[in-house]
Amino acid sequence: MITRKSAASANFGNKLDHICALFSSGSACLELPNKRKKFERKPLVTGINELKRRARVEKEMRRKVQEVVLKPPENGLLIKELVPVAHEVYAAREKLYACIPRVLESIPIYACSLCEEVHVGHPPHKIRTCYAAGSPANKEHTWQGGGLENILPTVESYHLYDRLGRAVSHNERLEVDRIPAILELCIQAGVDIPEYPTRRRAFPVYRIAGRMLDFERKFPREDTPGKDINPQGFWERRNNSIEKTKPVDSPSDNPKGYAIQGMAAWEKIREGAAKLMEKYGAQTCGYCSEVQVGPKGHRVRQCQAFKHQMRDGQHAWQEATIDDLVPPVFVWHVRELDRGKPLVNSLKRYYGKLPAVVELFAQAGAKVGEHYTGLIREDVAVPAPDEEKLVV
Repeated sequence: MITRKSAASANFGNKLDHICALFSSGSACLELPNKRKKFERKPLVTGINELKRRARVEKEMRRKVQEVVLKPPENGLLIKELVPVAHEVYAAREKLYACIPRVLESIPIYACSLCEEVHVGHPPHKIRTCYAAGSPANKEHTWQGGGLENILPTVESYHLYDRLGRAVSHNERLEVDRIPAILELCIQAGVDIPEYPTRRRAFPVYRIAGRMLDFERKFPREDTPGKDINPQGFWERRNNSIEKTKPVDSPSDNPKGYAIQGMAAWEKIREGAAKLMEKYGAQTCGYCSEVQVGPKGHRVRQCQAFKHQMRDGQHAWQEATIDDLVPPVFVWHVRELDRGKPLVNSLKRYYGKLPAVVELFAQAGAKVGEHYTGLIREDVAVPAPDEEKLVV
């Protein structure tokens, strides 16, 4: 039985659906990424129950005195199928760092002097999300000029001469080189860089009763022990600097050509590094941004994050993801129709977000990938400030 009250509520529901349809095309919008609180730990890649099960299995295998067959790269050998992928990621990284400065010549970057907020394009937004110490009462950001380090921060890792060797100790923290983590991942996967040598085994290692047995000589046969090697195991080189980035050929000397190449390089880095990390593990601290590429984390006591006193300054190591090695700095997305106008605080729920590198290339004319559709929110119509109060 349909009453007058139920009919009125149904009519109101139809009007509400009609209003919502005016401001959205119906595609699902993903939840925008939020900043993790200081006391929150990063989500685990592998569940805690699965980690406990693996620990019990390894404990039982250590009790049995029998040989455990190891597969690459756990036995020290390279995975031949992933060596070309490592070279592609290394080349894409060089191309990305060559394209970004060219695009920055026409599109400015703004960074807040009090917090970590970044904005791509002019003018900067007026969204009140500055909660750092010393921020204004209205929580607006204090903008200043930014650069490459603001949109693409470099995450460093200790370079390991032998990825199966012992971890870097606290006393060796100043003796071992620190290089970008994505570069260390490429080196361990098969890229040879003279400035950062690494040990390439010709014979696999064996594991018996939890102990690793390496029957290969400590150094390659063609090298003379003690001649060109320092006590830490690194070759002394006259030129320890990384080669400068080679210029990138652009079909036309305009920002759009560099943006298209840079966008392709960014996607290749993310896709290739994720494929490498499926086999070549990397560790990250659950509370800070420290990363160590390799099967285990280092022992340097330098963590200053949540409850570091209980860990004696050591990091809370867990399995890393691609976002830990190449962190995407999310910024507010400025649509093409809104270029030249600042984003206002009252309409922030209608705006989308993108990684800063992707937003930079998108404003220069590159096409955004389909996997960013839920974050970019291009299908959501942004009402005028005087119409926002009418939206239900």
